[in-house]
Amino acid sequence: MSAVKELAGLKLEPYSFSVEKGKIRELAAAIGDPNPIYYDEEAAKKEGYEGIPIPITFLQVIDLWGGFNFEKKCKMLNLNPVMVLHGEQGYSFFKPIYANDTLTVSGEVVDVQVKKGSTGGMNLITLEFEYRNQHNELVAKSRNVTIERH
Repeated sequence: MSAVKELAGLKLEPYSFSVEKGKIRELAAAIGDPNPIYYDEEAAKKEGYEGIPIPITFLQVIDLWGGFNFEKKCKMLNLNPVMVLHGEQGYSFFKPIYANDTLTVSGEVVDVQVKKGSTGGMNLITLEFEYRNQHNELVAKSRNVTIERH
């Protein structure tokens, strides 16, 4: 059995992340989203939010700044960093996430596939993460595929 196949079922060390409104603003500016709900609490409240919400892709910020950045992920999964690509990414939200929330994130390798081709092959490693707020409520899940070419 390939060593990469043995990653299936690997549970990742949980970590916590405090959602900062400055990071929300930075991401909104970086992706060119001028919506005032990401910059001003009063504007967010006028739109029915309890505070400044996160943009949908903010979960990637949490993963990179709070948990498993690229280097840690490659080391933990024993991947060659020069052969790695980010594959698909999906998010499911169950409750709003706001500035000042503290999230606890747990993750697991849920699937590993080894593909062979005429010019090489690739490993497809699927990870799922759960995000729980300071009240232990499940607020979101993410699923991503990391591709390692070989």
